[in-house]
Amino acid sequence: MTRIDLGGLEARPAQVWGGVRLVPLVRTEPVAGLRLRREVYEGAGTASVELGDRTAYTSYVPHGFVADWSGARQDGESAAYGTLLGDRTGGPPPCVPVRRVHRLAKRRRGERRLRFLPLHLALEGYLALHFGGPSVVWDDWSREAVRRGLSPRAEAAYAGWDVPGLGEALRVFELHPGQCGVLLYVADALAAAFVVPHPEDYRVLHPTLVEDLYGELVHQYAHYGAPVPEFTARIRDGAGGIRTLADLRAAAVGQERAWAAAHDGLMARDLLETSYSFERAYRAGAFDLYRFLPPFRRDGREQHIGELITDHKGRAAYLKTFRLSEKQVRKGYLLHRLADHDWHLGRTAEALGTTYPELVRRIGAAGLGGLLDAHVVARKAKGAGEG
Repeated sequence: MTRIDLGGLEARPAQVWGGVRLVPLVRTEPVAGLRLRREVYEGAGTASVELGDRTAYTSYVPHGFVADWSGARQDGESAAYGTLLGDRTGGPPPCVPVRRVHRLAKRRRGERRLRFLPLHLALEGYLALHFGGPSVVWDDWSREAVRRGLSPRAEAAYAGWDVPGLGEALRVFELHPGQCGVLLYVADALAAAFVVPHPEDYRVLHPTLVEDLYGELVHQYAHYGAPVPEFTARIRDGAGGIRTLADLRAAAVGQERAWAAAHDGLMARDLLETSYSFERAYRAGAFDLYRFLPPFRRDGREQHIGELITDHKGRAAYLKTFRLSEKQVRKGYLLHRLADHDWHLGRTAEALGTTYPELVRRIGAAGLGGLLDAHVVARKAKGAGEG
């Protein structure tokens, strides 16, 4: 598997609020045997997850998701959006506490349920990219880089309520019958995709999109992008004419299908046609939980990281994506090229068709300059310039 398969999902005409475009995804039949619900954490704030090997992942985590493949009904098990389960006499939760979470994905003991932290499984995969740092002790790298690798590694993101217009767009969004997902665009750039197995799951989880994390690029587009055009359908009374309500209904359905085909072929093309690197995190009965990374190409196309639960046919039952900024793509590309050449700066520069000083500059621009031995790099850069 190298691509995301949205088989069984159909796009419906978009709804627009300012610069935010929301494209509903509907299923004719829910995914059998899998349900998804939200797990509300008391005092939701910063969570620290121990990953082993003396490393930890720390981020803002407002809630978790629980995937249930037991076949049991979940009526009454999902907490409503914005509520907190707890003792009223205990007082309000502390402000932005740090809670300890054991693993990013963990099966509930004795149950056919898996708790995982939505989106953070994917973000940790990106942060762990070549986390060990230089595999060979070249003198260009500092002792700290050889000893600790890329630790600590940090990336910035924005909560959904900080993306202008997103909260209001989600509030006024009208859910479609059978809706199991949404493609979220800002200034007509795909910001995120969210898919769940069942319409009832989506109805409960739709408001959580405002709590998700979004990249710097999405935040900038929301601030500076102009309002986008709304979906409109024009039905002309051509040869043969529209004489009955059935004719009008058929023409409207034709317009919807034409728009869906145009959307699948253009707006979501980069997401669906990219070849990803998938890593399976858990197998749950007939379902598999993966996280994925893009190829980090420098071709200007949008690139996403994310999480995916597939059924036995490889189709998406659950999907959540995070769009990387251009800087994050450049960083991933640079780390791949360095690792491909055993972190040797001279050979990496030659493979990239550039010079040693220019590669050093690019490493610094990617936020990795602190890993270099400044004295050795300065001496080699000077020698390269003189040569």
